[in-house]
Amino acid sequence: MTDGTRSGRTTSARGRRPGPTETREAILAAAREMFADKGYDGTSLRAIARAAGVDPALVHHFFGTKEGVFVEAMRFPVDPSVLLPQLLALPRERLGETIVRTFLRIWGDADRRAPLLAMLRSAMTNERAAAMMREFVSSALLGRAGAATGVPHLNIQAAVGQMIGVMILRYVLRVEPMASASEDELVELVAPTLQRYLG
Repeated sequence: MTDGTRSGRTTSARGRRPGPTETREAILAAAREMFADKGYDGTSLRAIARAAGVDPALVHHFFGTKEGVFVEAMRFPVDPSVLLPQLLALPRERLGETIVRTFLRIWGDADRRAPLLAMLRSAMTNERAAAMMREFVSSALLGRAGAATGVPHLNIQAAVGQMIGVMILRYVLRVEPMASASEDELVELVAPTLQRYLG
């Protein structure tokens, strides 16, 4: 008689262990459901593992951190644990320019833009989706950036808010001349304001 698990992995009805791809997808499916139901802050790696029927070590093996699971499960186009250290390694006076170019690179890619737009639309019409995004952005992005730089959270939020507005005008509403402006034109226009926020 088996309880359906061996060495922390689920087994099929015939006793065959699922392969790495099946296990990974089971974890992602469980994570999506838990993030939607409990929010980002209310979901733990251990809870995701329990819902997926796997050992927590497997979740850590595949995704590293809760942020890593969220990025994969929700198709978030950037991993904060990778991006933030890259930004923070730059000279402080280059932050404004680099952030503008980073936003343009991410939003300019249709495949990476699609999940962002889906999340924004969900957050505008569904309070659970809004809470999940708010918790993730506050904890994994803005909170970490503020702690690492000493920049007040309001300043960071103002910088991010300005960039989201620019991206929506450029890529969603396609308002001219914003939609057809070159990257260098937008950097020259917007980067000094961001730099003032982030100083």
